[in-house]
Amino acid sequence: MKRPSLRQKTVSIRRTEIRLSPDQGRVVLRPLGFASDEEYVKIIRRALALPEKDVQRVLDPVLQEFSSRHRWLIKRLLARFHHLEHFLPPGGDISEARKLLIGSYFMFEYSAESAALFNPSILPHPDQSGLPKGSLRFLLSLRSTGEGHVSSISFRSGVIDVHNSISVDPPSRFLTEPELIENPTYHKALFGRKVAEMGLAGEWAQRVLGRLEDFFTLKELKHALKAVLQETAPGRKIGDDDTAKGLWLLAQSNYEIRFPPDQELSERIIFPVTSLQSNGLEDVRLTAHRDDRGKTVYYATYTAYDGRNVLPQLFETEDFRHFKFATLNGPGVRNKGMALFPRKIKGLFAMLSRQDGENIFLMYSDNVHFWNESRLLLSPAHSWEFVKIGNCGSPIETEAGWLVLSHGVGPMRKYCLGAFLLDRDDPSKVIGRLKKPLMSPEGAERDGYVPNVLYTCGGLVRGHQLILPYGLSDRVTGFAIIPVDDILAAMA
Repeated sequence: MKRPSLRQKTVSIRRTEIRLSPDQGRVVLRPLGFASDEEYVKIIRRALALPEKDVQRVLDPVLQEFSSRHRWLIKRLLARFHHLEHFLPPGGDISEARKLLIGSYFMFEYSAESAALFNPSILPHPDQSGLPKGSLRFLLSLRSTGEGHVSSISFRSGVIDVHNSISVDPPSRFLTEPELIENPTYHKALFGRKVAEMGLAGEWAQRVLGRLEDFFTLKELKHALKAVLQETAPGRKIGDDDTAKGLWLLAQSNYEIRFPPDQELSERIIFPVTSLQSNGLEDVRLTAHRDDRGKTVYYATYTAYDGRNVLPQLFETEDFRHFKFATLNGPGVRNKGMALFPRKIKGLFAMLSRQDGENIFLMYSDNVHFWNESRLLLSPAHSWEFVKIGNCGSPIETEAGWLVLSHGVGPMRKYCLGAFLLDRDDPSKVIGRLKKPLMSPEGAERDGYVPNVLYTCGGLVRGHQLILPYGLSDRVTGFAIIPVDDILAAMA
């Protein structure tokens, strides 16, 4: 009897010479914080004691040194002062120069991508105007890693021409954080579901929710919390009560940010905001999601990391200027690597996930923020993925089925890229899978911040070609172009 062949048909892969490398000169202004109020008060008092005639003398070199490195420097310093002015003693007028000087003592430069620029995700840019016929403008998200191994989200753009040649737009030298929208709106029904899931539901929480309208603001929640505390435990603060503190932290984990409308895409950078994200926003998986009316909303799953725990989270945007960040909820929200399908399937949102850190699961939900049940979809089967497998971005819809890029971890903790195919109508059916890696780290690709790793957070199919940006050993980003037909033909 003839034994079945284990050989895999050859896949033609063209690695381009494009490299997106970390640039230590791209720095961003960040707020400098201290552990205690006393530290702020001490520094401010020193600045207030400086004679007025010396204030401008000290401020001028600061403005001269840093104005060419940051947009809106004076505005940013003044905003930082106003954020801290509650530490000032009451009474007395302060000159604008002194306000700027005080603000400067509580800001610092941070090189956001000094260590690495990697793990990209790609999709068609929302703006396709002004291009030659047959060209496509793309948008790229990247994981930028700097001092302390803190990861943030940065962006690039570029063009794929009619011949599938790729060019990446040179980034601006500037980087600026967004404005945090102080009073976002919350949906009470969804908020209540999460409260129950956290084990905080009860008479006390219901009294708070009962004071709120169907849609409420952070300010209104704070008033409701204080009012119920006054009724039930006069003198106690929000941080003194476990339920009150839990409701407040939940609200703060769902927030909005906004960039100026005239700011270039490459100047936008998103840093951690909540304590849950304190050590980084990692591995964004972008998808352009089409709703039932044909409207496109850009969703992205990412991993929030606080130095000890990892938790998948979600943001959404319609223009990559205004972003809404939200918790993902339910027992299906565990581990890393959640990736949303770009459209509903049979009326439900669909998501790939990896609850156990080893296998790939499939989930459905009627609400993009809540994920309850999951079913096993794929397990490690080949030697190059025996340690674990995971998706590498949102599924890509093709005529043959849902093409899913994957990664496998094998001997010596080497990360290779793979691929599998799911049925378009029933993604629980795996109809094809590569037996061997699609791509493995080769030559100089093996050297970097974390050696022997190829990883991506999403590719783009254009015509019959897969445009694949990928991270090289957790340091830089490259691009490859692979015929989709080759990948499908190589699948078993």
